[in-house]
Amino acid sequence: MPAIVEDWRAVPDALRGATVALGNFDGVHLGHAAVARAAHGARPDLPLAALTFEPHPREHFRPEDPPFRLTLLPAKAEALGALGVVTVFAARFDAAFAAMSAEAFVEEVLHRGLGARHLACGHDFAFGHRRGGDLAFLAREAEKRGIGLSIVPAVGDEGGPISSTRIRRLLQDGYPERAALELGRDWELRGEVFRGDRLGRELGWPTANILLGRQLEPARGVYAVTVRLADGAVVKGVANVGRRPTLGGDPVTRLEAHLFDWSGDLYGQEIGVRLHGFIRADARFDGLEALKAAIASDATAARRMLEAWSG
Repeated sequence: MPAIVEDWRAVPDALRGATVALGNFDGVHLGHAAVARAAHGARPDLPLAALTFEPHPREHFRPEDPPFRLTLLPAKAEALGALGVVTVFAARFDAAFAAMSAEAFVEEVLHRGLGARHLACGHDFAFGHRRGGDLAFLAREAEKRGIGLSIVPAVGDEGGPISSTRIRRLLQDGYPERAALELGRDWELRGEVFRGDRLGRELGWPTANILLGRQLEPARGVYAVTVRLADGAVVKGVANVGRRPTLGGDPVTRLEAHLFDWSGDLYGQEIGVRLHGFIRADARFDGLEALKAAIASDATAARRMLEAWSG
């Protein structure tokens, strides 16, 4: 796991002088991976770092938007670490940061704060107050300070450029397997298991329940999943994302995961639920017996799907 530094004004000397990938990195998809590779490839003699922004600028400017994050900071840092990043600078994006001029961003943050020796960014990276800094400006200002710059073209496929926006849409439309191709890994929802009404246990299908919080809500329905437990174990299962319409409806969406061939107490632990395939949409059933039968059918479908996935 990379070191996470949240105050760019107080970077330890040992972490300064890196080659730095720049971006929001929500999801850490294949395009983001290309930026990290470019940063490392340009200066393989330097430690690899990433500068990102927390909260996501969209969360700052449009707080009324529904949650949309693909990766919160811990998951983002973990994914960046898998790309070789050893330090994640998570600059706090608040009103003061939003008001910073493009020149101040280069001078105060990148040069004085991080001591960056080389930068890499995507072709559409913009920065500073009202996104006033473009790539030509960045190249000019970086050169003045002896900082190298790599600009990375978009990574795409037959559907066009890969982007966090496109991945969100795939997940909201119920295509986690397509999202996984663009992320380079299966998408994961994380949360702390809370104590529900234990109805699943009464029905013979005990579940671990988490809330989505600031994470994107994918298509409501049933998924084949694998669940990463706090001890690192990975267990296959079936999960429902929804508001339990058969039980009268919940005010917020929850994820309920049943773990196959596993028993234990997960209350209070953080788990990660990876979505592998969509089985059916969320539905209202005519009573608990009908719901119980549907869950049994879902579990059979999930086992079959996961056998194909792991095979």
